[in-house]
Amino acid sequence: MRTATPRRRIGGLEQQSPESTAPMARHRNLLILIADGEHARFLRVAPDGALYTESSVDSLSAHQRSADLGTDHPGAAFHSDASVHHAFAPRHDLHTANKLDFAKLIGDQLNGAAERHDFDALVLVAPPHVQAAIRARLARNAEAMVIGGLGKDLVKTPDDALQPHLAAWVRPARRRDRAGP
Repeated sequence: MRTATPRRRIGGLEQQSPESTAPMARHRNLLILIADGEHARFLRVAPDGALYTESSVDSLSAHQRSADLGTDHPGAAFHSDASVHHAFAPRHDLHTANKLDFAKLIGDQLNGAAERHDFDALVLVAPPHVQAAIRARLARNAEAMVIGGLGKDLVKTPDDALQPHLAAWVRPARRRDRAGP
């Protein structure tokens, strides 16, 4: 049975309240995906509450120039023996296409992890267009494990600086003082 989550209106848009999306302590096997169109990090919560990167994936085209990715030029656009110009097909940005392909790959990896029961709760942190592409690729069982999402690009944020962004789902780390008597 699904219960309604509180929503609030911000500037004419309805937004889900992050405080209400998930209880913090119940999900012991939480997986946090932090991604953009070219990089992805899979994070876990350590027993002391600290976040750590379990694995990461980078797109093969992450640092390539558009010219190195290939071309999507249409065929001949003008023939010398005719005065007619042929219609050009719209140009597609190969970086954008590769970013969407990468998001689909990440979705497939999450589906596999859900099938193996590698997690029982999932938080997606990615820019909205990337998050939408990942969610579109998720299977029903993986989608059911999503407890929240954040529409930000935090890929380059260090692990120890992520907790304030993920406070709705992860408690602050409990650091023990090592100072002895």
